[in-house]
Amino acid sequence: MTSQYRVNYHLRSHKRDNLIEFIKGMLLTPFVLHPHDEESKATQEQENANRYAGIFGSIEMLIDEHRELLQAGIPTHSRLAKLVPSIGTFFTRLPLEAAFRHINCTNRISARKHVPPSFNDIRRILNMAQVMAIAPELQLVTFDGDMTLYADGQNFADDSALVALLIGLLRRGINVAIVTAAGYGTDAVRYEQRLSGLLRGFAKEELLPAQVARFYVLGGECNFLFRCRADYRLEFIDDAMYASSSLRSWTDTQVQQLLDVAEAELADCVRRLGINAQILRKPRAVGLVPHEELTREQLDECALSSQMALLRSQGAPKSEPCDVPIPFCAFNGGSDCWVDIGNKLIGVQILQEMIGSPPQATLHVGDQFLSTGNDFSTRAACCTCWIINPHETQGILTELDAILLQS
Repeated sequence: MTSQYRVNYHLRSHKRDNLIEFIKGMLLTPFVLHPHDEESKATQEQENANRYAGIFGSIEMLIDEHRELLQAGIPTHSRLAKLVPSIGTFFTRLPLEAAFRHINCTNRISARKHVPPSFNDIRRILNMAQVMAIAPELQLVTFDGDMTLYADGQNFADDSALVALLIGLLRRGINVAIVTAAGYGTDAVRYEQRLSGLLRGFAKEELLPAQVARFYVLGGECNFLFRCRADYRLEFIDDAMYASSSLRSWTDTQVQQLLDVAEAELADCVRRLGINAQILRKPRAVGLVPHEELTREQLDECALSSQMALLRSQGAPKSEPCDVPIPFCAFNGGSDCWVDIGNKLIGVQILQEMIGSPPQATLHVGDQFLSTGNDFSTRAACCTCWIINPHETQGILTELDAILLQS
């Protein structure tokens, strides 16, 4: 019963990625129809690899057509849009066939007899294709913090392999930013504590002032911007120096009224679900912090309930959180639930505007790309890589480093 429930739970829309599910379905056909023959394993594995590669090549062509029709202003006419109606924008080509062959050399997906290509296999192949495509033009890489660069609730460790990889990007002239939900207001010291290992790495490697000036931290999704100084400390940048007109149009009264609605809804979730938790209010956020571990279903319920309440309060119950007068982000943080004013879409756009980096030259790396996650909105502003832990981030950056070395 529990197993069946989990299967049904993952079929719900907020736990699915429709493009990945479509690709997964396409790859299931050759897996079922062409089982391995024990007498010719090597030949069968190569044939399966070619079949999978052919499917990825066909999907690559569907994406190319979708991009062409998007340029023509009629993206809904593409075959891909008809097959995956929720499909969004691709800012670059995706060399999926080449990415599959690269991943298959290591993971031997085509050699498997009992486990078909999975959601995670396809996610990693999409990541690889995106890195291959964006590397030559890359100007800005933004990262989520927890579970992307360091463990949840932990600080950036001095011995993390990511320190050298991020320093490598800065030395190549690529801008690096951490766009995080962590909101400590204008207190640079709190952010410095979370990123202590990385900042010490900058000092140890004696990065030049021009290099560290390319490192940014954007806290509270999009609310508190910091830049690294020559002394390897973070300096707060006042809103007036960068905020778009849409950000400046939010009055504090409007923000507090919206947070009042979110706080009331989270309090109702505590009562309704019998949760042992406290509600924390910050200047531009409100969160539910449990005193005991909650299930993902409980956290999703809190996030989705808050989202609907805030949409209704702004008179747009059928809209998306990005498309209302005061954009917000209500998300399952893995161990807690938060509602932030603004979102990472705005955060990435602020950095793109400051740096002059177009969507096709901007990459966001994060672990929360389901619709209840706070990285999801960045797909509308830039290219993305969906990882699940810091080890995968290391793998993505190692692949990127190898490509950059060759170029």
